[in-house]
Amino acid sequence: MLSLKNIVKDYAVGDDAVHALRGVSIDFRKSEFVSILGQSGCGKTTLLNIIGGLDKYTSGDLIINGKSTKEYKDRDWDTYRNHSIGFVFQSYNLIPHQTVLSNVELALTLSGVSKSQRRARAIDALTKVGLADQLHKKPNQMSGGQMQRVAIARALVNDPDILLADEPTGALDSETSVAIMEILKEISKDKLIVMVTHNPELAEKYSSRIIRLLDGQVISDSKPYEISEEDSKRLEEEAKKAKKVKKTSMSFLTALSLSLNNLMTKKGRTFLTSFAGSIGIIGIALILSLSNGVQAYIDRVQEETLSSYPLQIDRQTVDYSDMFTSTGSSSENVVEREDGKIYSNDVMYGMMNTMMSQVIINNLKDFKTFLEDENDGIGEYVSDIQYKYETPLNLYRADTSNGLIKVNPTTLFEDMYAAMGIDFSMSDSANSMYSGMMSSMGVFGMMLDNDELLESQYDIVAGRMPTEYNEVVFIVDEENGVTDVALYALGLKDFSEIEKMLDKAMRGEPIEKTEIEQVSFTYEEILGIEFKLMLNSDYFEKQGDLWVDKTEDEVYISSKLADCETIKIVGIVKPSEDAVATSTSGVIGYKSSLMDTLITRVNDSEVVKAQLANPDIDIFTGISFEQQALTEESLNAYLETLPEDQRAEISGYIEMMKQQGMSMDEILKAFESTMTTTSTYEGNLKKLGVADLSNPTSILIYPKDFESKDAIVAKIDSYNDEAGEGNEIVYTDIVGLMMSSVTTIINAISYILIAFVGISLVVSSIMIGIITYISVLERTKEIGILRAIGASKKDISRVFNAETLIVGFCAGAIGIGVTLLLNIPINMIVVHLTDINGLAKLPPLGGVILVLISMLLTFIAGLLPSRVAAKKDPVIALRSE
Repeated sequence: MLSLKNIVKDYAVGDDAVHALRGVSIDFRKSEFVSILGQSGCGKTTLLNIIGGLDKYTSGDLIINGKSTKEYKDRDWDTYRNHSIGFVFQSYNLIPHQTVLSNVELALTLSGVSKSQRRARAIDALTKVGLADQLHKKPNQMSGGQMQRVAIARALVNDPDILLADEPTGALDSETSVAIMEILKEISKDKLIVMVTHNPELAEKYSSRIIRLLDGQVISDSKPYEISEEDSKRLEEEAKKAKKVKKTSMSFLTALSLSLNNLMTKKGRTFLTSFAGSIGIIGIALILSLSNGVQAYIDRVQEETLSSYPLQIDRQTVDYSDMFTSTGSSSENVVEREDGKIYSNDVMYGMMNTMMSQVIINNLKDFKTFLEDENDGIGEYVSDIQYKYETPLNLYRADTSNGLIKVNPTTLFEDMYAAMGIDFSMSDSANSMYSGMMSSMGVFGMMLDNDELLESQYDIVAGRMPTEYNEVVFIVDEENGVTDVALYALGLKDFSEIEKMLDKAMRGEPIEKTEIEQVSFTYEEILGIEFKLMLNSDYFEKQGDLWVDKTEDEVYISSKLADCETIKIVGIVKPSEDAVATSTSGVIGYKSSLMDTLITRVNDSEVVKAQLANPDIDIFTGISFEQQALTEESLNAYLETLPEDQRAEISGYIEMMKQQGMSMDEILKAFESTMTTTSTYEGNLKKLGVADLSNPTSILIYPKDFESKDAIVAKIDSYNDEAGEGNEIVYTDIVGLMMSSVTTIINAISYILIAFVGISLVVSSIMIGIITYISVLERTKEIGILRAIGASKKDISRVFNAETLIVGFCAGAIGIGVTLLLNIPINMIVVHLTDINGLAKLPPLGGVILVLISMLLTFIAGLLPSRVAAKKDPVIALRSE
């Protein structure tokens, strides 16, 4: 039940106050049809708005079911309008971009009614007013009478206690007006209807009670009613016991639906607004695409370059940093210099001292333990770590039909010098040059134990990548070529060609290029090649108690190869098109496990075990390493170790020398060269190829990129700090700072460009905020309608926030779409100019983030307009057109 107690409503107009209502007191029955009549400006609509909670009274009290509204807050009024009031307006006030069914459902949405239930209730309300067949029409497709029926259905759908009708027939013809009034009369049997009208005939005919107003006061009431004190107390008690009504709240999906439908009525403007907002996104996305592509390219260059130029740590090295520092001008002991003269700076002195004093022995055994410790954290920064040993990898062609061909270490250049009549072993300089040439032109090279990196660097031409230690791959260049030097070294080209060319060169005759035969091989021919792995220890044969070096005995080696491990070429690979650098030097690539197997077998060989068991005796001569001079006692002791026949032969030889008049000293001198040794225990082990797997001669660390290299250097520095003085590790950084600043430069340029383009993004966001404000002005009446059916200020704000988010999403999506399309021609141009594929590449996460940024910026830009919308007075909003 509804009761007005001395309601006063004043409006401030400038410095004056307009008294719209002056102490109005009315009690209403639970169900009746009340018409309020009076001249224009007498306060009829103001009274209706106060009853409906759209306008607030200045003083007095509005009592609803025994409960005073003096302490009502905005949310309480919103709930009251949604659950207890239904409005029917003269101008229908339907939302034009919503269907008939959606208009009616809207109030139920605010009440939190489920989708299926609100759909059924809305259809039922429309059926009652005779519009069951008009559910999916838009308001502008209907007549005035039909739209008023929709408004009545909307007012009834939430089953309110009170129906407020403001001139419901004012815009209708007579026939339609009668039909609407019949509907209202039928409704008044169960509900309280308060109607404001200028038509006294309709009021007299259909109303059960007529109240007349004049100058804001009630001047007559045809059927007055006053709530008894008993009823008033009962209502107050019921109000105290009544459950708290759920507050109204519009779901975000409803807000999105309202906003999306509104935007769809203005598709052209929505698209242009979104496109304008996307310009900044397009700029940033293009910069991000190029930056990401360039960064990916740089990362690939870094990884592949560093796979060719690792951090190198040798067992014995020189700290070159001090040497290079010493090349600067010294400021020490500088004498006063006269103008007009040039003076020398003493640099060579410092360099020579540094070179002589800075030879450093690295403890690689402890450092290897550190590297293999999972807790050191270095593993995440490396592509691979290789360990080098002094054990030689002796490989021969398995096919000996053309003679014995040693392919590694190659003897090609040694054979060339021999063909020219030069004793290669006699020249130290030649040996030095030979070693340098072999290191730079080696045929066999160890591959990284990083399958992912190898797959990115090489394409398989035929066969497969090696998986076992005794499998290797044949590496060709991009054009499937291989140097003839490698082919000669592998025995795939006849060495006699080189001999003929050398012969002509020594005679001073020119060598024509046509004289060099160009050869080719099928994949099957290459894949059929096999090698034999000969251990360094296999070159030594036991004869009696001594071991004899058979390195120069080709017959022995040929017979020995039959029992040696076979190494097979199982694949042919070449650098991939996108590879910037490759990690394997040489034509034949082998796995590191081959070297591990080789060392293990050498260490387990019989000859090595013999030397390890006799650390004081040279197993090749049988003489003690400590014996430097031969004495008569040591000679007799040596003879005792020989077999009886050999001992007798040598003793007879000594007696013969004595008979020839030689003194004992002369006899000892004659035997000294064969019975003393210049060898050492360590030298013999090295000669046999013995190595300790835990103590490499060199460590190669392959960083993933330059940032990883810096992290590895920091780890090494940390290791040095803990190791203490004298145990520090000194390394050689071949690449140094090459390209290390490129990433920083690219990032700096990207940030600057993004900052500039970001300005356009902010400007476009401000523009979207302005467009949203225009939308607020255009949808002012819709704001009033939503407030009338119980939407709160937050709900109104949510509607326009949803609109800005939709526009922001569209702007971001358009920007990303256009960027992806533009990346196609950009990549085509880049490939044409630089042969770099896929340089412009927008990262998926970057695209998602840019869309979210677009939504965030438009949301921020729309906060002010949405707040303006929320603060609009619903009464004024309903009057707008």
